[in-house]
Amino acid sequence: MSSSGIEKGVVTAEAEAPRGNRSRFAFACAILASMTSIILGYGTCVVDRFGRRALLLTSMGGMFLSLTALGTSLTVIDRNPGHTLKWAIGLSVTTVMTFVATFSIGAGPVTWVYCSEIFPVRLRAQGASLGVMLNRLMSGIIGMTFLSLSKGLTIGGAFLLFAGVAAAAWVFFFTFLPETRGIPLEEMESLFGSYTANKKKNVTREGKEVVEKH
Repeated sequence: MSSSGIEKGVVTAEAEAPRGNRSRFAFACAILASMTSIILGYGTCVVDRFGRRALLLTSMGGMFLSLTALGTSLTVIDRNPGHTLKWAIGLSVTTVMTFVATFSIGAGPVTWVYCSEIFPVRLRAQGASLGVMLNRLMSGIIGMTFLSLSKGLTIGGAFLLFAGVAAAAWVFFFTFLPETRGIPLEEMESLFGSYTANKKKNVTREGKEVVEKH
């Protein structure tokens, strides 16, 4: 989920800190870190209560709305130099908070739970390792290209791009990822409709029918 811009959403304010009050910036960072830890812990605790799919869709929807509002407010601020637009500044701060909150309740913890469940047992270690590698790779790419991206698209445009990624992720999750809550790991292949799993299921069903006839 690094491609949705979570790292940049958290640290963007640091670039603007010299223009404001350093103590207030440190206080805001402390609040943000505390809020992230609390909500991440809550999301981890309720993942079996509400289900993976519901939390992921809610999380990505909230991230999309937050990033869209953040990108819009930063664009307005950027296009009005020399003016102190308190509503836009307040909206930017608020949407950073809601972005981190919605990420922490779903996309943060649930992604790793899903990743550990959906791979076949024989490939689970390799699949989970590949997921971690791609996650950190995307994080590094975004970290190295964000400044160039913000100069090319403006900082508001960069976050609107991340909002597009979040929207695409929501559509992907809604279309392809079923609910896995309460399903044994051995039955995940049949849930995702793999050829081998369906073949085994059909053979088992035919065997039961033969036994019942006799």
